[in-house]
Amino acid sequence: MAVQPSDLIVSVSGIRGIVGESLTPEAACRFAAALGTHLKGGRVIVSRDGRPSGEMLKHAVLSGLFAAGCHADDIGICPTPTVGIAVRRLGAAGAIQITASHNPAPWNGLKLFGSDGAVLSAAVGKQVQTIYETGQFTRVKWDHVGTLRIPPDVQEDHARLVLDHVSVASVAAMRFRVFLDANGGSGGPLGIRLLSELGCEIVQHNCDPNGEFVHEPEPTPANLVDVAPWVKQTGSAVGFVLDPDADRLALIDENGECVSEELTLALAVRYRLKETKGPVVVNMSTSRVIQDLAIAAGCSFSRSAVGEANVVQQMRNVSAVIGGEGNGGVIDPRIGWVRDPYIGMALILSALADEGKLLSELLATLPKYAMLKTKFAVNPERLKSVLSDLPGRFPNATANTLDGVRLDGPDWWLHVRPSNTEPVVRVIAEAPTMEQAQDLCDKAGALLQI
Repeated sequence: MAVQPSDLIVSVSGIRGIVGESLTPEAACRFAAALGTHLKGGRVIVSRDGRPSGEMLKHAVLSGLFAAGCHADDIGICPTPTVGIAVRRLGAAGAIQITASHNPAPWNGLKLFGSDGAVLSAAVGKQVQTIYETGQFTRVKWDHVGTLRIPPDVQEDHARLVLDHVSVASVAAMRFRVFLDANGGSGGPLGIRLLSELGCEIVQHNCDPNGEFVHEPEPTPANLVDVAPWVKQTGSAVGFVLDPDADRLALIDENGECVSEELTLALAVRYRLKETKGPVVVNMSTSRVIQDLAIAAGCSFSRSAVGEANVVQQMRNVSAVIGGEGNGGVIDPRIGWVRDPYIGMALILSALADEGKLLSELLATLPKYAMLKTKFAVNPERLKSVLSDLPGRFPNATANTLDGVRLDGPDWWLHVRPSNTEPVVRVIAEAPTMEQAQDLCDKAGALLQI
């Protein structure tokens, strides 16, 4: 029986599922064939993160592409932002990155890119999904079946691109010792290469891209409690932690304190705006700290719906100089249209070098808010009515329904939206104190669970 689209989590950028259950080789082959059909042939970049299941899925993806008449460039295990760069450098029609990003080890997925090196927009992603659902694939004859090529190393191109946009000499002069935790994901080798070029001494932690996660793959403070002390114990100036496909960057300060992933983007934005004034874009669930920094720098600020493709589209609309998402995702158009931890590392090290401060001291200069991120399993039939009722429960707030419901008060905000990557509803609040943020989440959660 054909795999049904409802078996998979489908977002604006691709699909995710549990390998051997919702995500099978048949599903991967069909989705790749759908992309190949949409692209009408051409060359497609294929890559994966370090998960062992990626090797099996890669062959299914290649079969789907070849059957649709696409040729493939297999760039092996690579970070997701490198895939975007490879698309542009190799003149490809698109790309498929085999990854489940921060999801646990049983998961995997496909992230789809267009010819501009960005993840597919929601509209284009929907077109590919429709082809997948209807099964109306292009099937070429025997003499037009696609072929495989192994291109030159594209990670070197990525490193050079980042290094071209920072003062290598300024960072290298500081001789920083840096703790790098890639957690068995795809980002370790490029992280080592980049930090070495920046003159850093690197303390490596699980940087072999073998897919063996030594801690939960989402690089949140709660998942890094065992890793964080190593930063202080090794005398490192900063700890950098990557998720499995290396499109998110978490920080640990020199005291071994985990830093909110929201502040990765904040530090990068503040330094970038000192270099060049311009618009800043984040999604609707990202900290108000970024908004405060943009306003303080005299720059315009706007928000998009959650989802990397949505942020990128808004960045293009306003010609943003930097943007991203509060999950540790920095998007710098000079590098590419993908969340990129490598430019994030370079900008943060540049800030440390230029200001001559410790990471904890830099963080202390940022605006202070408390954020709480929660999630709830909710009956989908109830969700619509809850979202419509929510603004009435907070009459003094401004409501925005671009993506779920976001409510903005004078010094707080609350965002309630269905997740793009998990079968849950996310409830996120930010306020001057954690008690206020907790109260906002509790009130929203009570409505969702009635």
